[in-house]
Amino acid sequence: MSDEQELRGLVAIVTGSSRNIGRAIALALAQAGAAVMVNARSAAQDAAAVVGEIQQAGGQAAVQVANVGDPDGAAALIAATVTQFGRLDILVNNASVRREMDFADLDYAEWRSIMATTLDGAYLCSRAALPHLIAAGSGSIVNIGGLSSHTGAPRRAHVVAAKAGLAGLTRALAHDLAPHKVTVNCVAPGLIDTSRTGPEPAHHQKLATPLGRKGTPEEIATLVRFLCGPGSRYITGQTIHANGGLYM
Repeated sequence: MSDEQELRGLVAIVTGSSRNIGRAIALALAQAGAAVMVNARSAAQDAAAVVGEIQQAGGQAAVQVANVGDPDGAAALIAATVTQFGRLDILVNNASVRREMDFADLDYAEWRSIMATTLDGAYLCSRAALPHLIAAGSGSIVNIGGLSSHTGAPRRAHVVAAKAGLAGLTRALAHDLAPHKVTVNCVAPGLIDTSRTGPEPAHHQKLATPLGRKGTPEEIATLVRFLCGPGSRYITGQTIHANGGLYM
């Protein structure tokens, strides 16, 4: 574990943290000293593997399988974390679903499926976590947005709308929670080298960053770690872009 454990004694939840960016965030917060609740909607084995990585490195972690887009699932995630670790200081709303579909074929069920996980999930988890974040005295919420919510993207109306909603939710909550010393920020990753179950999104193939490469999940995790730490207490209501200069 790192010698610079600026989050020692704190407790974090990272939704959708069984793989890719969520996994990297869970590992980074644990390296900083936080106890981490790893969450997955159904990939319990993958989530358990992340917990194993954290524990092997000397950290504290547990798994809660829950659908954060469901009110009962979100409430259970928060309750399980407080029961397991005794408090809650950090909430990272990372869970998201990204599918491509022509707008003409985008029915309401598909629209709601994306909104439920990405935007409703952030609302439900933030609301359930609020009393605990206030009690912590210096809580942090970090929402994981996306580049396309600022640039648009073809065949992703539902995904773009949900991620754009996260940016708006971030600014609204920053106002509401500032009196309680809870900071709320959004990290918007650009092209990140992650594993996918399907093909690379079509719009990714047309983009090239000025830096000439994709980012890594660990680079996003480093930014999230900073926003959860003592050095970022004067930063709130911001959307911070990490995209290799693709969006300026």
